[in-house]
Amino acid sequence: MAGLTVDRRTALALGIGGAATLALPASARQAAPAALDTAVDSIVANFMRAFETPGIAVAIVRKDQPVWLKGFGVRTMGRPDPVDVHTRFGIASNSKAFTAAALAMLVEEGKIGWDDRLTQHMPDFKMADPAVTTLFNVRDLLVHRSGLPLGAGDLLYFPRSNRTAQDAIRALQFLQPVRPFRGGYDYDNILYIVAGALIEKVSGQSWRDFIRTRLLEPLGMADAVPSLDLLRTSNVAGRHARLGPPVRGIGPMRVIEADESPVVDPGAGINASITDIAKWLQVQLGLGELPGGKRLWSKEMAAEMWTPQVVVSSSDGATDLNPARPVMSGYALGWFVQDFRARRLISHSGGLSGQVTQTALIPSAGLGVAVFSNTEDSVSGGIRNAILDHLLGAPAYDWVGSYVARTKLAAESMAAAMGDGDAKRPEGGPSLPLAAYAGRYRDAWYGDIVVSQRGKGLHIDFAPHPQFASALELWGPDAFRTRMTPGKGEDAVVSFAVKDGKVTGVSMKALSPLADFSYDYHHLAFVPVVG
Repeated sequence: MAGLTVDRRTALALGIGGAATLALPASARQAAPAALDTAVDSIVANFMRAFETPGIAVAIVRKDQPVWLKGFGVRTMGRPDPVDVHTRFGIASNSKAFTAAALAMLVEEGKIGWDDRLTQHMPDFKMADPAVTTLFNVRDLLVHRSGLPLGAGDLLYFPRSNRTAQDAIRALQFLQPVRPFRGGYDYDNILYIVAGALIEKVSGQSWRDFIRTRLLEPLGMADAVPSLDLLRTSNVAGRHARLGPPVRGIGPMRVIEADESPVVDPGAGINASITDIAKWLQVQLGLGELPGGKRLWSKEMAAEMWTPQVVVSSSDGATDLNPARPVMSGYALGWFVQDFRARRLISHSGGLSGQVTQTALIPSAGLGVAVFSNTEDSVSGGIRNAILDHLLGAPAYDWVGSYVARTKLAAESMAAAMGDGDAKRPEGGPSLPLAAYAGRYRDAWYGDIVVSQRGKGLHIDFAPHPQFASALELWGPDAFRTRMTPGKGEDAVVSFAVKDGKVTGVSMKALSPLADFSYDYHHLAFVPVVG
């Protein structure tokens, strides 16, 4: 079937909330290996068939039982190389829990405190509101309650650019809040970049080196690297997406290229195999203890990292009435916390261009599950839920049907909004000669765009993202749309503010209602560059 993507990089919870310690059914506690093989094989096969998924990898960790690992399908469409237990995937926002653990280790070493004011360690840190700058503490970096809007600043590093951590830190003062500081939840990546810089500041090691020497190596995560740029193997999962028409998220599956920037590594950079991630799940379930008794962090610090700091959502008004829908969800330190089948679920998801991964823990049952996929479709979340149901002995539920129905509904909504073909052009046109729109325009945190007249039309270049270069088509009153190369970026509607016959500013928004929030064009406010 033709799939539909919903927010590739959301890493927003599949549910969250209260804890309940219930006895694990005997059927789940004593599940025979053959029965588990059969169940997981069936679950994965049904999802892969329904969503045309090229490849999946699964890890299951159970208390006092061998780790279960398996790869399914192929790494890249059109090629025979199989996904195996050592195939590397970008775990994306599942990296956030590693950054949180790194800070937790530094807290236990007395080099930093969760409630230390950030300017105590990073004097150049500055938010738009000086009062927020003063109050901002280390914990605030990890919990998405800064007041910044969803995905604020993501265009600095999604898709790939040459921006640095210092560029991200400088940009913060120009990003405008949408709610009071600590007044609610809005997911971001940029503050995890700051967290990475803080780790370097107080430890003397780069984020990459700290993660490698203090976490990956002690855990024996031999396949893992802290950044895509450090991969030195051919056993890497490909990237796949649906690029339309009419918009990304719909249509046939295609192979695409990785496009994340190394600057975002502390929030999304780790690449690992399912074999690696099983070891990460084990140390999490062990509350920081490695096999053999050595500790990376204390039980008390494990509890701190799993304690919700901000409410994400509740089930009131939810339209997806699946039986595992959480009553409430919260965000802790690099983890979502929610209820799942009356148990506490600690989880995260991660999405990059062409891949989505899931990690999940049910501590009361001693269970950990990870599902990696090499597509933007939401298939990994459904597989995760179905496997958890099987392990918990939950009542049968048609997770494939639920996800297929949700995909169909989203596709129908898209068709109603945009039609089955190309998006419909709004009425109206330019109020000025085309030459009057040409010029260089600047946004304080993003940088410059250049609009030029070429022949009978206009063309736009994005200085930080040359891959966005595009002709501009008329798209309503004083507005134009881009036609970017498929797979290189989400198309934008570019609107010019005109006063007294001159352009006074430029704003943008994504053309597609399905555009990932990391294409945060709507946070840009360009003004003409004079001289």
